[in-house]
Amino acid sequence: MRLIRGLTNLKRLATQPDSPLRPGCVATIGNFDGVHIGHQTIIQQVREHASAMQLPSLVMIFEPQPQEFFQGRKAAPRLTAFRQKFEALTALGVDFVLCVRFNEHFRQYSAMDFVDDLLIDALNVRHLVVGDDFRFGCDRAGDFALLESVGRDAGFDVENTRTVTIAGERVSSTRIRKALARDDLDLAARMLGAPYAIQGRVVYGRQLGRQIGAPTVNLVLPHMPPLRGVYVVTVELPEGERRDGVANIGLRPTVDGKQPSLEVHLFDFAGTLYGQRLRVIFQQPLRDEVRFDSIDALKAQIEQDMRHARSWLADQH
Repeated sequence: MRLIRGLTNLKRLATQPDSPLRPGCVATIGNFDGVHIGHQTIIQQVREHASAMQLPSLVMIFEPQPQEFFQGRKAAPRLTAFRQKFEALTALGVDFVLCVRFNEHFRQYSAMDFVDDLLIDALNVRHLVVGDDFRFGCDRAGDFALLESVGRDAGFDVENTRTVTIAGERVSSTRIRKALARDDLDLAARMLGAPYAIQGRVVYGRQLGRQIGAPTVNLVLPHMPPLRGVYVVTVELPEGERRDGVANIGLRPTVDGKQPSLEVHLFDFAGTLYGQRLRVIFQQPLRDEVRFDSIDALKAQIEQDMRHARSWLADQH
């Protein structure tokens, strides 16, 4: 797997005499938020064609995601941050991930500039897999029909993505967000292909948990999470060890939190994890995130949360 960051690095790579993209590639384009089973099917399509054509496979994604560029804080919550998305695509065997910075300059790309500069000149796409509702270029002027028309002259084929459904509805990132928002973790897991999880690095917190007898590991979230509240979780530690615990995800209203955060109390753990990357797997909702009138009231509720979590975990074994 190779990560190509930005158009400048892409064009630099494309002009090298021994560029691995010179023979061409099989590509797909999208946000791939969550890398759910629908996305996994698209990657399978791309890899099948890449193998048959003996070309590298490539996924083009955007940072920030277009909706985040246009809507800012009003954009839909992310399922996965960039690193977690990249690791998921790596696990699926993609050869290249091209991460394009979505900024004002890129927004002004016309549909034909997008095709000529990126797909043809830089990537030399030989086969492209996108949904038939795919739109691109300034004011979303480009569509599937334009790609087909240009492709016939430029020598690349365009293929519609395969649709994956669960319970009669198409699997999508939007549908997963809605499932998580109503705490339907089972449906979300079916669409994701695994229980919903968030990865992040442990940072120093305010030490409030330690003061009230429930020390936590704290992960700063770069984006607003798709779920809020208190959950039973399982945490994968750096060496592969797994620990159960209780997590609060949201804005911590009792202590006037301003940034989204994920705080996890690990059961029967006394180590130090600062600076480590953890994977927090959400198992069962316990309650909504609420504001308490005092730290004592918060402490009493946390103790109750831990009892409920241990009881639920005991029932699973």
